[in-house]
Amino acid sequence: MGGELRVRRLGYGTGQLTGPGYWGPRMEPAEAVAVLRRAVERGVTLVDTADNYGPSLAEELVARALHPYREGVVVATKGGVVRTGPNVWHVDGRPERLRAMCEASLRRLRTETVDLYQLHRLDPAVPPADQLGTLAELRREGKIRHIGLDTVTADELERALEITEIASVQNRYNVLDRESEPVLRLCEERGLAFLPWFPLGNGSLTARDAAPEGTAVLREVARRHGASAGQVALAWLLHVSPVTLPTPGTGSLAHLEENLGAARLELTPGDLSALDRLH
Repeated sequence: MGGELRVRRLGYGTGQLTGPGYWGPRMEPAEAVAVLRRAVERGVTLVDTADNYGPSLAEELVARALHPYREGVVVATKGGVVRTGPNVWHVDGRPERLRAMCEASLRRLRTETVDLYQLHRLDPAVPPADQLGTLAELRREGKIRHIGLDTVTADELERALEITEIASVQNRYNVLDRESEPVLRLCEERGLAFLPWFPLGNGSLTARDAAPEGTAVLREVARRHGASAGQVALAWLLHVSPVTLPTPGTGSLAHLEENLGAARLELTPGDLSALDRLH
């Protein structure tokens, strides 16, 4: 990422360490710490979090579990969104707020530099040059190593690249939800990392009750490989483009092992054709 940060293709996202609506704790801190440490022990090198998960809680758990950070571990966080309750939040991209959010993340993560700092949403009330310019200033000050964007269109990404260097984009994308396909292709053209959020459809791709149309195909491909539907969905993301970096989250050690097992799954051309037709 950014021409210098080498990470493994499957990362770990920390959203599931917080309660419903990304509010408060989901489990005892020791359980969350155990999952984070196991992820790194199993070779995960990209840990993705955000200041509003909890809020603040997920970043604090990352530091508690992983600080001092071992060599090669890349910690990504996000700012620009203020959470005021479960599933209640607003965007705030004012320069002074972005700077304050970044510096607060540095304190919680116990680091002097955030490897990848992502603008969680573009604030329509603030000129993009002001928002990205603030992050560029923080990068020059050594507080940010690389800048990423979250939930942008291809046009917004093009305009952002005219303002400053961008290392990554994080958009919603999975085998059944490909609205961000133009953004993914632009990331390929520009050599940017693409971090698909909700890679498992927030659990919908692995559900059996009220599962969306198309999951039967996932289950059939999984049956042929002796795998789970979730593993197939993650493996598809690894096959669909060389720039995808899925960061599935979980608070379960068993589910973590299952997710990481997707990296060993080799989908056949027939599998990929069947999955591509789901779109």
